[in-house]
Amino acid sequence: MVENVVIIGGGPAGLSAAIYLARADLKPLVFAGSPPGGQLTLTSEVENFPGFESILGSELIEKMRKQAIKFGARIVDENVKNVEISQSSSEVRQKFVSANSNEFQRIPTNSIIIATGAKALWLNLPSETRLRGKGVSACATCDGFFFREKTVAVVGGGDTALEEALTLTKFAKKVYIIHRRDFFKASKIMQERVKENPKIEIIWNASVEEIIG
Repeated sequence: MVENVVIIGGGPAGLSAAIYLARADLKPLVFAGSPPGGQLTLTSEVENFPGFESILGSELIEKMRKQAIKFGARIVDENVKNVEISQSSSEVRQKFVSANSNEFQRIPTNSIIIATGAKALWLNLPSETRLRGKGVSACATCDGFFFREKTVAVVGGGDTALEEALTLTKFAKKVYIIHRRDFFKASKIMQERVKENPKIEIIWNASVEEIIG
């Protein structure tokens, strides 16, 4: 069977597309990836999504999944490992999508929507790789408990970095934000919350060169 549409990505973009396509009776097949839901599931609270004053990221994703499934979307929590597009000179090229399991190999489809979203930006330090999971993390919501009553550093100046720092203040005794510039790119409201938090200290114009541990 040839699929009408295959969507790669199970975050807000992929699920929004799935809802619209399912309502059009196109029965999209969604490869949500693993873990499903993308970075939004790692966010503690979402305050800028229309219709919700405040909602947990994981809860918002679950609502979107249920809505997509309700209208006929099929969601598979697997990663796509390969996409093939034929080199045919005709206007309609053959397309195939393959996932990790044997059940989903070379699935023919008329259209592909790529909504793979974003992922954590690492510093690309050898010590960072060595210590990942041993004190180095990219998810305050996941690992904040392990930093209870400890001193923690967050690297970055965008919304994600500031939100992670605020989350960590619930556990850590002190949180440093290390940023390579002298200003934040994050939204004004996030900046205000960070600057008002007594547990947070900002280190401007600095870059991390090594992690010792």
